Amino acid sequence: MLCGIGLGSYLRYVLPYHHTQTDSKDILTASAGMMSMLVALVIGLLVSSAKDAYDVTNAGITSAGAKILTLDYYLSDYGPEAERARELLRQAVASGIERVWPSGSGQRAILAKLEAATSMKDIFNEIRELSPKNDAQKYLQTQALHLSADMMQSRWMLIEQSQINLPKIFLVVLTFWLTVLFAQFGLLAPQNLTAISALLISAISMSGAIFLILELNQPLQGTIKVSSAPMQKALELIGK
Repeated sequence: MLCGIGLGSYLRYVLPYHHTQTDSKDILTASAGMMSMLVALVIGLLVSSAKDAYDVTNAGITSAGAKILTLDYYLSDYGPEAERARELLRQAVASGIERVWPSGSGQRAILAKLEAATSMKDIFNEIRELSPKNDAQKYLQTQALHLSADMMQSRWMLIEQSQINLPKIFLVVLTFWLTVLFAQFGLLAPQNLTAISALLISAISMSGAIFLILELNQPLQGTIKVSSAPMQKALELIGK
C-alpha cells in the first residue's frame, strides 16, 4: 500500500497535466470508489469468517473444560479404584495447557506435539480396564467412557480446524487491489502533509484488518490466541 501511494505520487508529477484533471480525474475517482467498495466488502467478509473460526475454537475449548470436570466427577464418584485415571486426567490437562499455551515468553504453540500426545488414549484405556462391582459403578464407567471418547474427538477437531488457513491467492489478489487503490489515491491526492497523513493512516488501518484476518484464522497459534482460562479452571478443580 505504501508502494502504491509512492507510485501514485510519482505519477502525479511525471504524467501530463490533463491526465489527472477534468474527465480523467472523474474516471479515476469513479474507479477508486468502485475498488474501495470491493475491497471493503471482501475484507468485511474475511474478518467475519475469521471471527467465526475463532469463536468455534473458543467454544470448543470451553466445552472441553466442562467435559473434563464432568469426567473427573464421574471418576471421583466411582471410587478409589479410579484414582489412577483421575491422575492421568490431571496430567493430560496440564501437558495440554503447556503445549497450546507455553509458559515461556515468546514461545508458540507446538501442535505437532499435541497431535502426537496419547494421554487421552491412556485415560480411555484406564477407564475401560476398571472392573465395576455394582450397577452404579457400571453406569459411571459407561458415562466416563463416552465422555473420554468425546474428548478425543474434540481434540482432533481442534487440531484439524487449525490446519485450515486462508488461501494465499486471497492475500495476493487483495494485496494487488489495495496497491492499485492506494496508487489511485496517491495520484489524486494533493501533495501536502494532511493528505499524505490521511493516506498513511488508511494504509495502517487496512494492514491492521489483514493482520486480524490472519491472526483470527490461527486461534491456537497466533498472537490473538484463544483464552486458556477454561482449561486452567478445569486443572484447578480436578481432584477437588
